[in-house]
Amino acid sequence: MALKAFKAKISKDPQGILKSWNDSVHFCQWEGITCSRRRDRVTLLDLSSRDLVGSLSPFIGNLSFLQEISLSKNSFYGGIPLEIGRLFRLKILSLSNNSFGGRLPSNLSHCFNLHFLDVSGNKLEGKVPVEIASMSKLTTLYIDKNHFTGGIPPFIGNLTNLINFDTSHNDLGGIIPDALGQLRSLRFLALEENSLFGKIPSSIYNLSTLSAFTISSNELEGNLPWDIGLTLPHLTVFAMWKNNFSGQIPVTFSNASKLDTLQLQKNKFSGKITVPFGHLQHLRVLLLNHNYLGTGDADEMNFLTSLVNCSKLRYLHLGINQFHGRLPKSIANLSSQLSFLLFAKNNLFGGIPPGLGNLVSLNDLRLQENQFTGKVPKEIGQLGQLQRLSLGRNNLSGEIPNSFGNLTSLNTLFLEQNKLNGSIPSSLGNCQKLEELDLSQNDLSGFIPKELFSISSLSIMLDLSYNHLVGSLPLEVGQLRHLGSLYVSDNMLLGEIPNSLTGCTSLEVLHLDRNHFRGSLPEFLSSLRGIRELDLSVNNFTGKIPQFMANLALEYLNLSFNNLEGEVPTKGIFRNASVVLVEGNKDICGGIPELRLPKCSIKATKKGELSHTKRKNRDQSSRFSLKEPLRQLSYQSLLKATDGFSSTNLLGKGSFGSVYKGVLEEDGAHVAVKVLDLLYRGASKSFMAECEALKNIRHRNLVKIITSC
Repeated sequence: MALKAFKAKISKDPQGILKSWNDSVHFCQWEGITCSRRRDRVTLLDLSSRDLVGSLSPFIGNLSFLQEISLSKNSFYGGIPLEIGRLFRLKILSLSNNSFGGRLPSNLSHCFNLHFLDVSGNKLEGKVPVEIASMSKLTTLYIDKNHFTGGIPPFIGNLTNLINFDTSHNDLGGIIPDALGQLRSLRFLALEENSLFGKIPSSIYNLSTLSAFTISSNELEGNLPWDIGLTLPHLTVFAMWKNNFSGQIPVTFSNASKLDTLQLQKNKFSGKITVPFGHLQHLRVLLLNHNYLGTGDADEMNFLTSLVNCSKLRYLHLGINQFHGRLPKSIANLSSQLSFLLFAKNNLFGGIPPGLGNLVSLNDLRLQENQFTGKVPKEIGQLGQLQRLSLGRNNLSGEIPNSFGNLTSLNTLFLEQNKLNGSIPSSLGNCQKLEELDLSQNDLSGFIPKELFSISSLSIMLDLSYNHLVGSLPLEVGQLRHLGSLYVSDNMLLGEIPNSLTGCTSLEVLHLDRNHFRGSLPEFLSSLRGIRELDLSVNNFTGKIPQFMANLALEYLNLSFNNLEGEVPTKGIFRNASVVLVEGNKDICGGIPELRLPKCSIKATKKGELSHTKRKNRDQSSRFSLKEPLRQLSYQSLLKATDGFSSTNLLGKGSFGSVYKGVLEEDGAHVAVKVLDLLYRGASKSFMAECEALKNIRHRNLVKIITSC
């Protein structure tokens, strides 16, 4: 019996669906089986979404009265049996979302009553069989999400009853055949995620019944016809993102009054937007990002006012274009359902409208990388559903509003690279869902509020670098046990590294550079087993470089410009001079030759400290020496001599520093002062080479070295 043969090919039945398939029950009563009333013929086999695993028995072809087979959303594998071609009464064949492989059987064309064929979401390959052209009753053909190759067959144009055609997410290439324009009943056409190229045939734009047209993620090009909204008046979805289309966006889109989704992003559209979007009462998604839209006209953002009438709008993305101008105040009256509002990476200027606080359904607000000025509106704190807020890389000033503490759904807050001042509001500690916080490169001052470290959800990044923060790194930092990256570089923090940092067990990146941290490099850093980047440079750390650092799985280590001493390790990361920086520590020695450090004396190596003998040997083996005693000049003396290193005293500028002229207040001597940028890699080497040359050369036109400080 064919049904028992079907069951025999099923290897897993986690829901126990086939338990009823036994001789104690009539087969017409079996789960998933429907029979005809008169003769008990099996007409329907429906086992969709039953988690079945197995192959499809060829004996299914013996169920000659079958009108429908629905096996979608299971885990069937192997080929689709050729025997299905015997089922001439079959009207519906749904095998989607399985793992069927091989080719689509060409003899399916013998199922001449078939009007619904869905084999999407499988592993079928090869070309679409030409025999399908004879299946004249087909109204729905879904072959998407497979591995079909070749091109879209022109013979599809013969299926004049076709209403739904989806061949997306395959490996189809070539051009779109003009013959598709013969499908006068077509409502749904999906060709996205292939390798199609060329232009869209004009005949397709005349398919007046078309409701959904998606051709995204191909290599198509050309302009959209100016009358597209007139010839396709029933459009609800039009998606052509990630292609090479260009020209202006046709104003006639406003005539497609049922339009729900318009996705034109990631193309080469340009010019001014003149579409009166207010006519599109059903518009829900408008994505125009990643184009070249904008003309520089002062009023070019006024089209946003027309969107006020789109009461169902939820997604508006205009980022990464060339828009210029101010955001109109009318933006405050956009749809109360608006969830995503993105204007990032344009040339917008002026203030951020406080009325944005009215858009209480916003989940995502991105205005970064524009030229916005003025204060951050406190009204943004009214957006209680906001999950992402990006205002970075503008010219915003003033303080961070305390109202931001009301954004309790926030998981990402980016305010970097502005001119924000004042202290970091402790109210941010209320944002207990934050995963990323970037306040870097502002003018923030005061202490780091300990409330920040109560945000246990901080897992990706906390960046407070390049500000004017003072005090110590709070002990509470150890509460951030899920944090991946911590940056507090270039502030005025002091004290020792708190041992509570050991609580940050997920830390991979730690940058404490350019502060006033002091003390020895603590042994507890060895507990940060996942650390990849460690930057402690330009601080006041003392003592030896601990051996445990060689055991960490570091990819970058910067200990430069501290007061470290002793022998540099030669194992672990210290074997790679390209990722280890130790320059600017005058009392270190040893290490691998590529670091070009002086050798350690035997006594220093044994005791781990620099002896008088080592200092004497190092002085004798140094790369230059001065026969005359050096003058003692303070930094303040040089500051006065050069008028504060003013530009009027600048003699020249090189790769590693600048040279200023000056007059010493003590004796009126005229001097040249070279100021090195020791943070520039190679500056120290250049300085030593220059001194070596000046030591050995005598000439009346060369200045004599007086001192260094």
